[in-house]
Amino acid sequence: MTESSYLNSLFSLAGKVAVVIGGTGELCGAMALGLAGAGAEVVLVGRNAEKAQARLAQITAAGGRGWFYAAEASDRAQLEQLLAAVLARSGRVDIVVNGAGVNSATPFLEITEEEYDRIVRINQKAVFLGCQVFGKYLVERGTGGSIINLGSMSGLVPLSRVFTYSATKAAVHNLSKNLAREWAPKNVRVNVLVPGFFPAEQNRKVLTPERVSNIMGHTPMKRFGDAKELIGATLLLAGDAGSFITGLELVVDGGYHAMTI
Repeated sequence: MTESSYLNSLFSLAGKVAVVIGGTGELCGAMALGLAGAGAEVVLVGRNAEKAQARLAQITAAGGRGWFYAAEASDRAQLEQLLAAVLARSGRVDIVVNGAGVNSATPFLEITEEEYDRIVRINQKAVFLGCQVFGKYLVERGTGGSIINLGSMSGLVPLSRVFTYSATKAAVHNLSKNLAREWAPKNVRVNVLVPGFFPAEQNRKVLTPERVSNIMGHTPMKRFGDAKELIGATLLLAGDAGSFITGLELVVDGGYHAMTI
């Protein structure tokens, strides 16, 4: 067996269909590019058609296949319509990425119920519903599948200034491990991909010079992550190479979580 054929046997996603909820964003967009590069047909799900088309142009230029579906990730009816649309057009779903997310740096005593409800709806409820709608399909299909929920370092350790965001991500981590246990007999794997500090739309507003200095002081690799550096972990969790991995919080953080003093 040649090196390329061996790696292909482990990581190829040819014939698979991946639904990437939040795929119009920077991190999940890069994950979608990696899934397409490994051979999966990718469905980008979000609300920004312009960003989706830019990402699809990258996917197509790299020889991949994909299409865009506009949906609100926290609306069950829209997710059910999404599933029906994917099955009608692509025939199957094998991989689901739940990655819709928002953030806020509001001081705790100033967080309004409106802001709290918005962040919980997008970060927590959307993942809950995505797992319900697509998990039901995968469990009932009976041939397995992979759900990758996008976690956060704040889901593992308390981080200052992102109170509601941290609470929602902790819930995502807990839900994912519970579902991993529940669905393991059906070979439906549920894992959490945990980025360290990657500059993206949802966190740039909290990256003040002081905060950046603190992050770098706690990150052994002394830099931010690049979105493309999530692709390797994504492919491991998505395909046959990770067939015995479920309930894992896979951290990609330049050593941040290993740092104590």
